[in-house]
Amino acid sequence: MIKPVFYLGVLFTLCSSYAWADFDYPGEGKVSYPTGVEKPFKFGFGWQKNNEQFTIGTKSYNMQLPESYSIAITLSKDEQQIWVQEFNNGFIEGFNWKIGEHTLALEKRQFKDPVKGNYVISLDNKNYFFARNNISIMIKFSEEGIETIAIDGVTKDMGTKQ
Repeated sequence: MIKPVFYLGVLFTLCSSYAWADFDYPGEGKVSYPTGVEKPFKFGFGWQKNNEQFTIGTKSYNMQLPESYSIAITLSKDEQQIWVQEFNNGFIEGFNWKIGEHTLALEKRQFKDPVKGNYVISLDNKNYFFARNNISIMIKFSEEGIETIAIDGVTKDMGTKQ
């Protein structure tokens, strides 16, 4: 009688550890255009350890869990619009994106001191400015999900340009 109970316990332990290794972040967002029009989008990530299947946006790949994923944000030459390939097929003026417990937003604002493109990008309510025309959002993963999100190519808003 002990053996079936033991095996059943081992089976539940194995199954639950696989469930803990899976994650799914749908990534809901909204892009805004210079015209004022806003359009919803979905861009997220998922991982199924059993199948070794990683999902990026709407596509799934048979692969090992990647260490990270980078989303490039390109400021147009005239610094009036941005391009984020994962979010839209052309230039946009800004976006709001929720991925897991994190929120990212990019918007145009007027500042008393010059700011590249008049753009501010925020990650979890911390504001940053473009330091160059190409920046990136770096998302690092672990078996449990998103480990960290950081923005490369920016300077922190110290409250001096408001």
